[in-house]
Amino acid sequence: MSSPAAPVRSGWFAGVPGRVPALLAALAAVLVPAVLVVPHMLAADGSQDGFADQRNLIDTVGEEFVRYWNSDDRMFSPGMERVVDYWFRFHVAKAAIAAALSIVLVMLGVLLRKSFLRGSGAGPARRAAVAAGGVVVTVLALLSSVVVVANIQGAVAPFTSLMSMLPVGTHHGRLAGTLDQVRQRLADSSDSGASPPPVLDMMIGDNSRYHVALAVMAAIVAVALVALSSVLWRRFLRTGPADRRTRLALGASGVLTASLSLVVAVVAVANLSTASDSARGLSVFFNGG
Repeated sequence: MSSPAAPVRSGWFAGVPGRVPALLAALAAVLVPAVLVVPHMLAADGSQDGFADQRNLIDTVGEEFVRYWNSDDRMFSPGMERVVDYWFRFHVAKAAIAAALSIVLVMLGVLLRKSFLRGSGAGPARRAAVAAGGVVVTVLALLSSVVVVANIQGAVAPFTSLMSMLPVGTHHGRLAGTLDQVRQRLADSSDSGASPPPVLDMMIGDNSRYHVALAVMAAIVAVALVALSSVLWRRFLRTGPADRRTRLALGASGVLTASLSLVVAVVAVANLSTASDSARGLSVFFNGG
């Protein structure tokens, strides 16, 4: 009968059993580039491999937008539907990979935090290195979480996400003429209150859904951050002054989560405001704002 893996006795992760830290670090090292490369591969269905090239994707979006606008039908034209489906799969794949990365980074951050609180370093330099590593991992975890949220938003409304790629500043060709028509229709709809044409009505609705999705997610995250901050501050108050390292970690985490909750709450309110006047938001976008 084999004996259990002995805990690590020294280094950054003292007290952590086996090869857990090394495994988590290896997973993070694999998932970081995977977030950038793999989504295009998973989204492609053979005929869409060229969409991995951003220039080709942008050109295709412009061409298909012109066709879709001229169709005067809420239903996507075949070409536009093909691109939107690709973009939906891309966002789903990227959100899933980024979520896995976030989980790995959070677990790694927890191990670093425990190591810091134990004071397991060989001296001030080692403790400072552990603290710096914790900060780096925390920042990366926050960034990967932002990627998750952004790609869920894109999956909810992939058409609006694609529209962000439109070169709205172009002044030549069929796309320029189509963009002028969109701007004029948006202005007419705003001035007269008349019902927009089918394609524009779909665009307004999808843009609203795009911003509502982010507003809802941001509101949920803000509430969770407030709750976490409250827990951290209660633990801070219960920790005796003698335990300076624990108080420092709790206090810093409490300030960070409270500050982030305010930022995320502003994001939620801003997106809810845009969703409530989606036509105006579209007008600002198509006019280069």
